[in-house]
Amino acid sequence: MTILRNIRKYGCLFPALALVAALLMLPAAAPAKTGDDENASADLRIAISQVARDNIPAVAHIEVSQEQEIANPMLPFENDPFFRFFFNAPNLPRRFKRELKGLGSGMIMDSQGHILTNYHVVGNATEIKVLLSNGNMYRASLVGTDPKTDLAVIKIDSREQLPHVTFGDSDKMDVGNWVVAIGHPRGLDQTVTQGIISAKHRRGITDPNSYQDFIQTDAAINPGNSGGPLLNLEGEVIAVNAAIVSQSGGFEGIGFAIPSNMALHVAKALIANGKVVRGWLGVNMQPLTPELAESFGLENTKGALISGIVKDSPAEKAGIKRGDVVTAYDGKDVIDIGSLRNDVADTPVGRTVEVTVLRKGKRMDFSVTIGNLDMTTRSVSESVRDRFGAEVRQVNDKEAQKYGLEPDQGLIIINLDPDGPLGKVGFEIGDIILEVNGRSVQGFTDLLDSSKPHDQIVLLALDHRTGQTGYVQVTVK
Repeated sequence: MTILRNIRKYGCLFPALALVAALLMLPAAAPAKTGDDENASADLRIAISQVARDNIPAVAHIEVSQEQEIANPMLPFENDPFFRFFFNAPNLPRRFKRELKGLGSGMIMDSQGHILTNYHVVGNATEIKVLLSNGNMYRASLVGTDPKTDLAVIKIDSREQLPHVTFGDSDKMDVGNWVVAIGHPRGLDQTVTQGIISAKHRRGITDPNSYQDFIQTDAAINPGNSGGPLLNLEGEVIAVNAAIVSQSGGFEGIGFAIPSNMALHVAKALIANGKVVRGWLGVNMQPLTPELAESFGLENTKGALISGIVKDSPAEKAGIKRGDVVTAYDGKDVIDIGSLRNDVADTPVGRTVEVTVLRKGKRMDFSVTIGNLDMTTRSVSESVRDRFGAEVRQVNDKEAQKYGLEPDQGLIIINLDPDGPLGKVGFEIGDIILEVNGRSVQGFTDLLDSSKPHDQIVLLALDHRTGQTGYVQVTVK
């Protein structure tokens, strides 16, 4: 009718204009859908539904309880006469205990009831409960944790046959591939979201010194999704959801997941040994900037610059020196210090590998027999004893839980010379060294080896009596 009205209105004066005006009033025609487009859309919907249906029974809702000791916030006012008068508190307890609750996700790995999840979900838990999609609740025991990759394995015992996930090859996934996340965000059980892989090999997201190699995704991940699976459209787990970048605390399109190849390697080690044994090269590294790359005669910034060598380490014994640029490890190009750190860590202890370096513009190959990362603790302990007059060891899980620390985060003093550098500034047995000159304690040995007598070093320490932290300046002997 609109076309006829326009023709009647304008047709007598401008016949051609009448036709144009009539055509302009027509609604735009939608592009015709081809059979291939419709089939692809239907296939995607069916694939996501099938992935959800097959894997929801194997995804666990994890509830944890944690007891934590905290310092009494009123303790600094204990000797204040006004405080004592008004509050009538002659003797204040130094520490209080509180119980924390948390939620997360996990995935059943096998019919024996092993469940893979994140370390930050269950690492310091005093009680772990697991709820499955069929409504059954189980108490879980901790099998092992690996804070360096934020992974953990727990176990439930069940008389019934347990469903479990299937792991895929995360190295075969490409940017743009569709993925599906399953978990319990904000306690909302069996939530399924979908998206794509946004990027690969994201490192230094939460801790620059940890063994990170995240897959980035825009599939919605929120608090409670941690430890849940990220799956491909074949229904295979290709990553473990772990973290988000967010200003609001909720999902903003940037999520990170631990690749399945790394997660499965760690999980198998935890089930077999309760811990992960990592390879050790014995070097300190720094990234290559464009300026540094140019000065070393490199065409790009790929590689890892050796900034220090640990004494008697595998690298030193093989002939690698400070200033070398590692360009290849075990026949594989070195992209950056993160990739080299991860490759070394995954190498079995005792295996000999070829390491290619660039030294003063010349390519050199070295055969290195990989050592045990635990050897670094012995080196640190010896250095602290010789230069600080104290014996130390790594903080254990119980101590980490007591003070709210991560395992391996600090060194606890177990013996002390009162006339040594640490004793003179007030350290006591049981105090914990958290950082040295702003660096993690893993870099202690190299820093002390390069320091001279009477140098000043700043330690971040935790007082074992109050649980409070502070910076202390110490003179090296």
